[in-house]
Amino acid sequence: MRVLEEHDGRGVRMGDIAKASGISRQAVYLHFSSRAELLVAATRHLDEVLDVDRRLAPSRAATSGAERLELYIDFWGHYIPKIYGVAKALLLAQDTDEAAAAAWKDRMRAMRDGCRAAIEALHSDGNLAPEWTPNRATDALWTMLLVPNWEHLTSECGWSTRQYVRWMKTVAKRTFIDE
Repeated sequence: MRVLEEHDGRGVRMGDIAKASGISRQAVYLHFSSRAELLVAATRHLDEVLDVDRRLAPSRAATSGAERLELYIDFWGHYIPKIYGVAKALLLAQDTDEAAAAAWKDRMRAMRDGCRAAIEALHSDGNLAPEWTPNRATDALWTMLLVPNWEHLTSECGWSTRQYVRWMKTVAKRTFIDE
């Protein structure tokens, strides 16, 4: 993760990872058949180190769709700053690096699954606003919560994490919940 962040995700080779880890390049290839596999494993490892399952537990234990939506946004809004260095590195590299793109796509697929779970819970409760289908609402929530949007609001507009979370909850509630 450190090597990715130091190089903004660009041009990081298996040999660079091996050197930083103090092992041979061949040893890296014994565990990972490709850079893409290594980068996906590295991002998943970061989730393990940050105990993503514990952080998601409140959202997963929610008793209503509205609560699940709110708790998921709370989780994600506070999680982005923890993963931002690696996320930024992969974002910068994805256009020219298939392995970085694969790792980023894998992580964004997982985030989208969280959005889908929150929207499906709203739908199951009968509280999804009638103008939305679950698929379209998932698409919209996922897009709303993407890292570049967080980055813009916090870096360019000066929002704090607390403000970001509060306003994303407000926008999501007003957009997706039929009250």
